[in-house]
Amino acid sequence: MYLDHFGLKAQPFQLAPDSGFLFMSESHRRAKAYMDYTVWNREGFVVITGEIGCGKTTLIQKLLSELNDDVVVAKVFQTQLDEVEFIQSVLVEFGLNPFNAKKVELLDMLNSFLIEQFLQRKQIVLIVDDAHNLSMKVLEEVRMLAGLETSKEKILHVILIGQPQLNEALDHPDMEQLAQRVRLRYHIRPLNETENRDYIRHRLSIVGAADRTLFLPETLSLIHKYAGGIPRLINTLCDTALTCAYADNLPNITAEILETAANELQWAPYAERVDKSRLKIQSGPAETGLERILQEHSRALATIAHQVGRLEEVSPALDSIGKSLKAIEIHLRNLVPKQEGMEPPSPGTTFTRRKSTG
Repeated sequence: MYLDHFGLKAQPFQLAPDSGFLFMSESHRRAKAYMDYTVWNREGFVVITGEIGCGKTTLIQKLLSELNDDVVVAKVFQTQLDEVEFIQSVLVEFGLNPFNAKKVELLDMLNSFLIEQFLQRKQIVLIVDDAHNLSMKVLEEVRMLAGLETSKEKILHVILIGQPQLNEALDHPDMEQLAQRVRLRYHIRPLNETENRDYIRHRLSIVGAADRTLFLPETLSLIHKYAGGIPRLINTLCDTALTCAYADNLPNITAEILETAANELQWAPYAERVDKSRLKIQSGPAETGLERILQEHSRALATIAHQVGRLEEVSPALDSIGKSLKAIEIHLRNLVPKQEGMEPPSPGTTFTRRKSTG
């Protein structure tokens, strides 16, 4: 829409991950180096985390674009799966047909494939994006797969990439065995103000912007203020600002236009939005805990009500049994005197046993 107006060959701030636009900040370079190290040095396991929109998926695409035919890769991007579904998705990525098979058969199929590829001197890599969504049971399956090794080296190299919650999952006491298998863990930090400026100019230069100061200098600190150094948020804000400037027929992005764009998006400064999000997270567990307690008490009351109902159902039967016992007692009282040649006692008579004198 605004490309001709600003003399651009393509949208500089598109949201879709594109490794051709990847800006390698110091933090991104470090994360990429760890991923390369895992693939090529048979080190087994690396975990990369970062906030939403920090460029994790774009890093994966960059890595994949550089791999040669000696590397066999399974990429799992859908992670809300149970254990069987996860193994099936891995096998599908490796080009196998895992359906209509039981879990034991799936694991045997996967192990056979991994060993076969290893014997052919292939590098075998499993990349899991959005790994923070994996359940504890699926993470345990990942641990078992990563444990496949010879006496000298790992057979399967695993790269888990996700949001910071992934670190929380790995730090759980039940995940200690998995955490010990992780060779490298790294968190991609947001861009600082200098990187924020370089990021914007980098993307503008790729699309042929003749004027690399299309965003006037005073806008750069505002962009960092509202986007917090998160690439996806920078893209959203800058694209909106370009649209606003185009609508007003302006040749540059000014501070006023930038503020207008932030208002259009209904954004408060990034730090304020993060603080509100943290408050919601902190209040969430307490509310959830209260709801859990209420649910447990409700279930307990329902159980008691059910038991009381059952007692009410058997009450007539108990009355009948009581009457039968009463009749048996009367019959026994009448039977004993006849055997001893005595008159039947009255119903209230009490019997005492006489001790034998031998």
